[in-house]
Amino acid sequence: MDELAGGIRRVTLPLPTRPGHVHAYLLPGEDGWTLVDTGVGLPEAKEMWAAELERAGGRVATIFVTHFHPDHVGAAADLHELTGARVVQGALDYAQCELVWGNPAWSERLVDWFELHGAPDEVTAELVGQSSVYRPFVRYQRDPILVQAGEHVDGWELIAAPGHADGQLCLLRDDVLVAADHLLGRITPTVGLWPASRPDPLGDYLAALDRTIELAPRVALPGHGDPIDDPSGRARELKEHHRLRLEEAARALGPDPQSGYRLSFALFGADLPAAGRRFAIAETLSHLERLVHEGAAARREGGDGTVTYTAA
Repeated sequence: MDELAGGIRRVTLPLPTRPGHVHAYLLPGEDGWTLVDTGVGLPEAKEMWAAELERAGGRVATIFVTHFHPDHVGAAADLHELTGARVVQGALDYAQCELVWGNPAWSERLVDWFELHGAPDEVTAELVGQSSVYRPFVRYQRDPILVQAGEHVDGWELIAAPGHADGQLCLLRDDVLVAADHLLGRITPTVGLWPASRPDPLGDYLAALDRTIELAPRVALPGHGDPIDDPSGRARELKEHHRLRLEEAARALGPDPQSGYRLSFALFGADLPAAGRRFAIAETLSHLERLVHEGAAARREGGDGTVTYTAA
């Protein structure tokens, strides 16, 4: 646990995969702490959190989940049981949380998704198997209090930050942005196209970055890595990164139809483990769909539902 400016506490929790850690934040309030995100629901999560909260002192009044990814929602039920605090989550995000983590058929849907986008059977099996690694460690809280962007939680304004997750919400107060995975300092947040996601996640993300620049927070507290002292500057860097990646994707297209799987090699290279390839395909698809929306690419759907892309 680290103490930050304004009495905010940062709790760094372990992740079994890269980047190896995730941050949760304790925000001080009149009624107690607002705990933002929970880490993965590892077997020892409740005991680990009990020790951290004893160190912090005081009571937890609210548990706020920024988005449904395992390292942010995984121990929400554990913390609810431990503290009795209310759990608050965005309405869209909770719907997707239920769709993914409350749905035993989700793995089958992923199989179909990767097959439609060109992944061979043996690769699809490995990709989906890798995506199931976290499932036993996600204990989200059912029926939380549902909120929307623009509302306030314990004095913090909720800011929509789609892209990395459709329903991701950040918190803003006194020029401090609790940014979750919207802004990261050393790495680029994953922005992928998945089953049942919004149709243009990269377009959503670029608009959310513009909103961050408009809000001009003084500091951003990310889900991974160090505090970001120039959030607007970092947002501009991320916009430039995706501009260059879009140019790269456009150059990879030609008159012959290509699948998202095949194009992921042109954008991300061949030397990736299964988890990396899974995200590479999803990221490639988000860039291709942005090009389709811009009129620079064309999507083609075969009679069997397969999807390919060409230059427009």
